[in-house]
Amino acid sequence: MRPLFLIPVFAILFSNPAIGADEVPVIEMGSRGVSNFIAKMEKERKAHVAFLGGSITQKATGHSKMVADWLKENWSDVDFTFTNAGLSSTCSLSGAFRVERDVLSQGEIDLLIVEFAVNDDQDAAHDYETAVRGLEGIVRQYFEANPKGDVISVQFVNPQILEKKQAGEEAVSISAHKDVARHYDIPIVDIGQALANEIEAGTMTWEEDYHETHPNEAGYRFATGLITKVIDETVSGETPQLVAIPERLDSGAYDAIELVDPQKLNWLGGWKFEPVSESLLPVGQIRNDYKVYEALRSDEAGNYLYFTFSGNMLGAFVLAGPDAGILEVSIDGGDWEPIDLYHHYSKGLNYPRSVILAQGLGNAFHTAAIRVAETKNELSEGHAATILNIAVNR
Repeated sequence: MRPLFLIPVFAILFSNPAIGADEVPVIEMGSRGVSNFIAKMEKERKAHVAFLGGSITQKATGHSKMVADWLKENWSDVDFTFTNAGLSSTCSLSGAFRVERDVLSQGEIDLLIVEFAVNDDQDAAHDYETAVRGLEGIVRQYFEANPKGDVISVQFVNPQILEKKQAGEEAVSISAHKDVARHYDIPIVDIGQALANEIEAGTMTWEEDYHETHPNEAGYRFATGLITKVIDETVSGETPQLVAIPERLDSGAYDAIELVDPQKLNWLGGWKFEPVSESLLPVGQIRNDYKVYEALRSDEAGNYLYFTFSGNMLGAFVLAGPDAGILEVSIDGGDWEPIDLYHHYSKGLNYPRSVILAQGLGNAFHTAAIRVAETKNELSEGHAATILNIAVNR
């Protein structure tokens, strides 16, 4: 039996106001909420909760800690394991690339709380298709590995997303992620809509009560109250049930990702494989999060990579600094297609980003030739390419 408890004050203060028929709901429970998660806690008195996202998730004092604290307080007889797989600047495409390595490899995950809508919007500027394929890739990989688990899709908010909400519009990443969540019948928590509602009602402000894209403590508590509301309002099943995985929403979803060590590529020219450090990347700041990796690096144009793989998509997880260049990719001897690695955040930072090198290939064996182009972005200082991983979708 679940222990009795008092609902935390923030969950009461920030509970969802009444929703009219033509208004956007803040929380969508789906048909089952997180009933498998509740049943697992009630039946086995242990549970593993993972958080996946960008720096909003990564922050040690943010919702990942607050939700964990809420669970430990209100399910005091449950033995919890928590995994925080937040990684700064990453988008849902990066999430699909790394969910196996950073989350699923940690064991059976009973609840996955995932957020990438903000970074899909402001960092990656993904179109609808890419945002769908990224989040769907994460969700399908999760349910394939944990068919009796649960997922909550949380959409955090930045000024652009909030502005659209207040105008009665939906940002592309929000629409994409909600469509994926509805397709897989998983709960949705729309922080931006909740905040827009409170601002309209005069009970909150962006500057003081939420603060910025990375929320202050009150902002995180506001978000946490909505996330825990999903758990609190779920009706438990007797035992965890197998989740029926539907057909893909997008046939190109990144749901069968294999991360490839770049050392497995063949190369010609001045490539080097070393730990990420200032000596390897002499230009631009390097976040400590990425100094635990090794990378394949070229500092000049004209260097080649060759790789034979089986799959329908080839991607790369890279660090793109002030000197980031352009990669040109040829699949099976076809035309060379340019992939500009330079990002608008590259000016002073070796910015972590995921790029699609080729897709729509059909699940067959392919040979990729990759070269560092002689041309470069006009804002870039050089022709560098720094590859942390190659990703193949099979």
